[in-house]
Amino acid sequence: MANGPAEPAAPDAAQTASDIRLIRSLLIGIFTLLVIYALYFARDFFLPVVLACLLTLMLTPIVRFLRRRGIPEPVSATILVIIAVIIVGTAGYLLSGPVVKLVNDAPAIGNQLTERLAKLRQPFERMINISHQVEQVAQTAQEPGVQRVVIAQPGILSQAATNLLSVGATPAITFVLSLFLLASGPLLYQKIVQSFARLSEKKRAMHIVYDIEREISHYLLTITLINIGLGIVIGLAMWAIGMPTPFVWGATAALLNFLPYIGAAMNIALVTVIAIVSFDSLSYAMLAPLVVVCCNIMEGQFVSPLIVGRRLEINAVSIFVAVAFWSWLWGLIGALIAVPLLVVIKVFCDHFDGLRHVGNFLAAEQTIENGSEQEEERVPAK
Repeated sequence: MANGPAEPAAPDAAQTASDIRLIRSLLIGIFTLLVIYALYFARDFFLPVVLACLLTLMLTPIVRFLRRRGIPEPVSATILVIIAVIIVGTAGYLLSGPVVKLVNDAPAIGNQLTERLAKLRQPFERMINISHQVEQVAQTAQEPGVQRVVIAQPGILSQAATNLLSVGATPAITFVLSLFLLASGPLLYQKIVQSFARLSEKKRAMHIVYDIEREISHYLLTITLINIGLGIVIGLAMWAIGMPTPFVWGATAALLNFLPYIGAAMNIALVTVIAIVSFDSLSYAMLAPLVVVCCNIMEGQFVSPLIVGRRLEINAVSIFVAVAFWSWLWGLIGALIAVPLLVVIKVFCDHFDGLRHVGNFLAAEQTIENGSEQEEERVPAK
């Protein structure tokens, strides 16, 4: 009896599961790229929204404290936002003059620095001359018939108008949105909880939301106060040793300290340059960066770990990658908020079993070593 046509083999379950995982990974990769593109091209919208969320998280404990004292959220939110606007506006006004003067004097400062460091440059003069000669040869070696194409750029007035509009719109949206978020109180959290059906899921979601908010707000508020204190100490120290515009160096120290490692190095380099061209004695000029180094060491090794704690520390590799990514995405402001955003991501991941490996990857060495103890502390709370 002739055999009929062979039936098709049943699909391999393992191969099917592998294909599903591959498709899922591709979809996640495509979605991630789309999010990055959206954040980059729509940064004028996303940047103030993210800043408003961070400012809201930082000020929420104060609003909640005042509410327990009988002050409604709209009143306390309005007062806090007005105070924030006054502080930012006053700091910007006081810094604008010295900063503009430093920018205008940058060529003169460069020439003075070159003269002061002439002795140190002598071993490298020959290499510098050779590089200049190579550049001249490359420029003269161009074919005579080759034409250069220059793309026309927008005029100075149009660029200035665009930048001024962006600079004015970003803080306006940030403060107004922060006011509405703070004044709404727990309304946003209630909406999040109401999206779950079961009572157990609602309780778990409420616990996670408030736990994340408490940790992030404590971190942001504490780090901001620490940086302000560091700026005051460095500003007073610069004034004591006779550095010009000591208020500027205190403000830059407070602002750049939101960038661990990188910000301190940038501030030390700036202080060193200005000190060299400001003081006659090179040995006395080194006193200014030495003071800044000592202040940053005290803050980074003793003050911040003691007040903030080790649990929210991020490893150095993640910090450098985050700073590079957000600075490329949103410029200087993106670099300044890179670490707070990284802390937000870490705290969020630590509260979900499926994302806990991401939080473990972002954590510093001390946190990884004590990870088992922290999990034991978190499990009963849930």
